Amino acid sequence: MLDDVIHTALLEDLGAAQDWTSSLLIDRDHSGNASIVAKQEGVLAGISVAKAVFEHVDDCLKLKNRLSDGARLQPGVCVFEMSGALQSILTAERTALNFLQRLSGIATLTSRFVGQVQGTGVTILDTRKTTPGLRELEKQAVRIGGGDNHRFGLYDMILIKENHIQAAGSIPAAVTRIREALAERHLSLRIEIEVRTLDELEIVLPLNVDRVMLDNMSVVEIKEAVKRVCSGVELEVSGGVTLETVRNLAETGVDFISVGALTHSAPAMDFSLLVD
Repeated sequence: MLDDVIHTALLEDLGAAQDWTSSLLIDRDHSGNASIVAKQEGVLAGISVAKAVFEHVDDCLKLKNRLSDGARLQPGVCVFEMSGALQSILTAERTALNFLQRLSGIATLTSRFVGQVQGTGVTILDTRKTTPGLRELEKQAVRIGGGDNHRFGLYDMILIKENHIQAAGSIPAAVTRIREALAERHLSLRIEIEVRTLDELEIVLPLNVDRVMLDNMSVVEIKEAVKRVCSGVELEVSGGVTLETVRNLAETGVDFISVGALTHSAPAMDFSLLVD
């Protein structure tokens, strides 16, 4: 999977030709040293991907990690060093940095959310709002930042949402139909259902699902939901969660808070590649 992703990313940059600037300006046998340096504070993620990009372009390059994924970064810190053909280094530069800045940005934002809820026992989750083709890498970056993965796709968990309920006719009808279909196929998947009101929660509680998602509820409503839910049923909060609101939500007593922004709105970390 990683090879395919890197191949596609390099193809975007090189097209059907090559890096004309580097190949016309620099002799193929002109060697040198270079390093990747962090330009801001954050959490490092994607170092193995960046390394794989350079190896894909030129497996004769000598590569050395100075830091590992999860390391806390400060401006000016070297994270990666390389030596070999400068033409190859410069050809791989932007693609490697693109992966590094994107994944480190996700890990950094996740770390900030995790820090905000420290001590509450709440787990910060991602969502499926990922960059097409990069989900596995982006969800790995969430884990590096201290969060956890909600689900990888539509295949590994049942999540009944508003549109599913509308199609089925009612909440009980949707759950019943899902359970019957799973039994017929001899499948065992956890079932989560989204509710938007406390009235919907009351309908869900007798159905004994594994998790209930409280969607865009107020803190007052969430606290009431926590009181009503029996032990054994997990509670997840979702919808418009920010760094400013996540602590208050976590202190209500829920188990999980899912944050789409971890992957769809994480600011990219800033890195530079410097040739010695």
